[in-house]
Amino acid sequence: MKTAVVTGANRGIGLESCRQLAQAGFKVFLTSRDEVKGQRAARELAAEKLNATFLQLDVADAQSATRFIEHLQGEEERIDALVNNAGIALDGFDEQVARRTLDVNFYGAVHLTDALMPLLGEDARIVMVSSGLGELSCLSRSRREGFESPVPTRQRLRELMEAFVESVAAGRHRQEGWPSSAYRVSKVGLNAFTRILGRELAGSSRLVNAVDPGWVQTDMGGPGATRSVEKGAAGIVWAATLPADGPTGGFFRDGRPVAW
Repeated sequence: MKTAVVTGANRGIGLESCRQLAQAGFKVFLTSRDEVKGQRAARELAAEKLNATFLQLDVADAQSATRFIEHLQGEEERIDALVNNAGIALDGFDEQVARRTLDVNFYGAVHLTDALMPLLGEDARIVMVSSGLGELSCLSRSRREGFESPVPTRQRLRELMEAFVESVAAGRHRQEGWPSSAYRVSKVGLNAFTRILGRELAGSSRLVNAVDPGWVQTDMGGPGATRSVEKGAAGIVWAATLPADGPTGGFFRDGRPVAW
């Protein structure tokens, strides 16, 4: 039986991704920062006779991540699909919002993926749940150059993310080519990391891709969103179950490539 890990999975797209992966035959580890909500979500899937187990995980908390990984190691689990779905969209816009958003949406996914790499199967699929809001068009032309070809190094990407936080703190983010949205910048960074990881894994059987689920009817997306959670999750599950000859290092919506 294949095994999947889905972060931020107590509701919305994350929960529906767990459901669809379990329906496809995966043993799913449903993770959530909130233990009560995560356990409730796991019980919901269990009532549907789906194989889902809750594990507490706050991707922005190093101790939480360590406990999570140690549990998987103790169970000698091999991860066949990792879905980095955990994300936040905070109200307001200041240095604190910028820092917290990057810590969860960007650094959380980077650190967890790196930490889980020894547990990933040889043909594992890694999915970064991104957003069309993170397309490079949200940056000024000069700022965009730092994220375009050639793909930045890991160190350069960290420098760019930190430059954003510093520019927000100094009140100069607009002059320096950044949008007034920490969420958008976090997804720009996540997309860039997808390209970096795709380059690093080139030649292996592991595939990594970013997925834009679209504007989905979730707590974050709101009731006016145009897509159901089922439709949004379907693209994520597509990337998590790609065949051996599937794409890697790309950005997709509904299984079709979209521009960075």
